[in-house]
Amino acid sequence: MRENGAMSEEPLPTSAAELLPVEDGEHLVISDGEGLAVMGESKAVERYLRKAGLWEASTSLDLRWLQPLLSFGADAAQVASEIAANSGRWVKLTKESAQDVSDHGLMDTKTPGVRWLMAGKPGDISKWLATETGAGATATNPVVLSGVESLFTSAAGVMAQLERKHEIAEIAELLTAIDEKLDDVRRAQRDGVLAKLDGVTFAIKEAMSIRERTGHVSETAWSKVQNLSSAIAEIESNALRALDALASKAKTKNKVGDLAQVSAEVVGEVEVWLSVLARCFQLHEEIAVLELDRVLEASPADLDGHRLALSESRDGLRGRITSTTVGLVARLDAAAGEADLQVLLHSRKSRVVVESSNHVGDSVLAFHRPLGIESERVSVSSTRWRDALASPEQLRIAAKEVGKKAAYGAAAVAFTAVSWVAVLRKDATNKGA
Repeated sequence: MRENGAMSEEPLPTSAAELLPVEDGEHLVISDGEGLAVMGESKAVERYLRKAGLWEASTSLDLRWLQPLLSFGADAAQVASEIAANSGRWVKLTKESAQDVSDHGLMDTKTPGVRWLMAGKPGDISKWLATETGAGATATNPVVLSGVESLFTSAAGVMAQLERKHEIAEIAELLTAIDEKLDDVRRAQRDGVLAKLDGVTFAIKEAMSIRERTGHVSETAWSKVQNLSSAIAEIESNALRALDALASKAKTKNKVGDLAQVSAEVVGEVEVWLSVLARCFQLHEEIAVLELDRVLEASPADLDGHRLALSESRDGLRGRITSTTVGLVARLDAAAGEADLQVLLHSRKSRVVVESSNHVGDSVLAFHRPLGIESERVSVSSTRWRDALASPEQLRIAAKEVGKKAAYGAAAVAFTAVSWVAVLRKDATNKGA
């Protein structure tokens, strides 16, 4: 062992699990559970991603963020410069692909949530070593070890930004799709609410533009946006309350006619508030991208904690949005189920309620996807009138409603006679078949 923290000349043991031999060269794989970054020789990067079935979904990864690591020791500088000289790709992981990647032998690091593997040519292992406690470098040089750990911390921060940029782009597509559905009145309603965020939007856009041109977020640029989250949160809260009010409105209606009217109104209103929520979520993500850059530059030691805190905050917002939107769909589905039991007397209106419920359900599912919310829903089916005639429950509910209106009147008699004749005819047809 050399003095003063110099590198040991003695070779360190390794195992096949710590270094994977590949034909096309070295590559480094880092995952934070939501995304996957692969860096190294271009052929090796492509080979790994194609084997994992992720090549088509991957995008180019800017490796300039590795440059600050060049100050950490000679070996770490060599590794970082070699990786930076090659190529990098990043891909957003789905639930299934995340599990597949997990099965590829990635190992834990000291950076929370981050796993990795280094693959290279057999025998060329002097630069990297996986230890039981996480990532390490050859020998026990603390300077080099610090550099390697900084690599993972920086990677986690950059990947968190990439995940948010991915969501920002998907939300932009969602907003375009919603805008096409809104009529002029509801589009004006939506725009009136978002007008309160015009100043916030302008400031964020300006800071993002500065970041793109300079490659970092200066103190001046950050000062323009650091206190804007509260304005976005206020609009979000108003949108969530509006959706809750729509759900309550549907719940209070019992008559099919009233439900049909309210359901039709809810469809348009839901699109308005989903659009507002999506735009607010997008602005939050844009601020987070800037915030991570600022912390990486001004206080890199705080990056891990800040990244995790931002993720927790985003998860909390997702939870509130999920609770409200899923609750809305559940109430509308329940109303549709009740309406569908009244097909015999209210066939058209019942169908309107069911169709409205399914429309809102589809809109909410489409809204959830770009926000990273996993949800499922089974569409409500509408009973045909002929099938309703053969349903004892449908007949009972219809007879009860007619009986209330005219217990012994001609309407009740006529309805009962027609219903039983239809049922008897159906039975006769089935027996003759």
